[in-house]
Amino acid sequence: MDPQSNTAPELLQERIRRNRQGDAQGVYSVCSAHPKVIDASIRQALKDRSLLLVESTSSQVNQYGGYTGQTPAQFAAAVLSASRLAGLPSQQILIGGDHLGPYPWRDQPSAIALQKAADLVRSCVRAGYKKIHLDASMACGDDPPTGPSEQTVAQRAALLCRAAEGAMADLPLGSPYPLYVIGTEVPTPGGETLAGQPPAVTPAEQVARTMEVFHRAFVEQGLTSAWDRVIGLVVQPGVEFGDNVVFDYDQKKAAPLAAALPSSPSLAYEAHSTDYQCGESLRRLVQDHFAILKVGPWLTFAFREAIFALSAMEQELFEHRRGARLSQVRNALDAAMLRNPVYWHSYYHGLENEIRLARLYSLSDRCRYYWVDAAVQNELAQLNANLSAVSLPPGLVSQYLPEEYAAVRAGKLSARPDDLVDAHIRMVLRLYASACGA
Repeated sequence: MDPQSNTAPELLQERIRRNRQGDAQGVYSVCSAHPKVIDASIRQALKDRSLLLVESTSSQVNQYGGYTGQTPAQFAAAVLSASRLAGLPSQQILIGGDHLGPYPWRDQPSAIALQKAADLVRSCVRAGYKKIHLDASMACGDDPPTGPSEQTVAQRAALLCRAAEGAMADLPLGSPYPLYVIGTEVPTPGGETLAGQPPAVTPAEQVARTMEVFHRAFVEQGLTSAWDRVIGLVVQPGVEFGDNVVFDYDQKKAAPLAAALPSSPSLAYEAHSTDYQCGESLRRLVQDHFAILKVGPWLTFAFREAIFALSAMEQELFEHRRGARLSQVRNALDAAMLRNPVYWHSYYHGLENEIRLARLYSLSDRCRYYWVDAAVQNELAQLNANLSAVSLPPGLVSQYLPEEYAAVRAGKLSARPDDLVDAHIRMVLRLYASACGA
């Protein structure tokens, strides 16, 4: 890959073209606003000389701050600043918006929710987002219990697209126009609470119908040129995860879907909820034209794993030291979740201890919403200060982070806390990089 020869949107389009031509290449999309995840993703892109695609969701980042407290302009600035500091060329960075639509305001009447969603899309485009997932699939407050029809979803998505196209007037002349991802069978942002049978694979005949409905909606809004920049379609390949379950990709079940992509426009599938899939499943998805693989909760899950491992090391090292002030990351995180249960209380069910375990260890990783809490941040700083002041014993690193210890032993990694956390997140990223042909 020559990152100097094209803009980032062109690099993504080229990757999709090559995938459609039978070359098993793709792009993974980092759907996270966590700074440590962003930093690890930048380092992985530097190592692979690959495109870095980072997307914020409408819940994480929006015009009101989202749960991270960031607007699209602030998020984009943070990603670009971190990339510059690491030496990643701007041509390798593509910032996008995931599930951009009425989701954060879905309890309100559709007219109000869509107005706020359109404002969000405009904010993203003005901030330099170049990949927009138009997601109007969820029911709003005045929609029927069964949710909006496919025609309504497409019409709402077209209205959001029109808002995005209109926002280009606020950017310098010659700025690349956004690329779009569409669809009606869109998994819930952040994963589902599932058990039992895997989700049904989208019927192959649904693809042509969805494309026709969306094309008609785009034409009605005068968005013919934008339609030519639709690069992805979200369908359900039977891949999902829940609190304690992962449904792996079944290539045989998805074979008709893989063969159903239209010859024009030359788009690919975008696979959501691919977290926790094994490397072989990810490779098969890319082979079957799921050229964009989205990953999010698995990355913050890996961050949490590393932090808890470091906390256990801290306990061993400092518990009996007179005057030592141990961090209380785990307790602070759980306390933050109990103080503000809005992000998890309707997802975790069962006995008290089952819910406690889910808060901290569920594959849905809903504790990711709470790392920004001030008390949690203070405890993280204390943990880092304690462990940075000592040399971590090899046996302790091996006990709690054995994969990273192997890299330390081989001279490929330092045993500093930040480096260990970074390496643990990049274990996940490497699976995706490999699957995408890095």
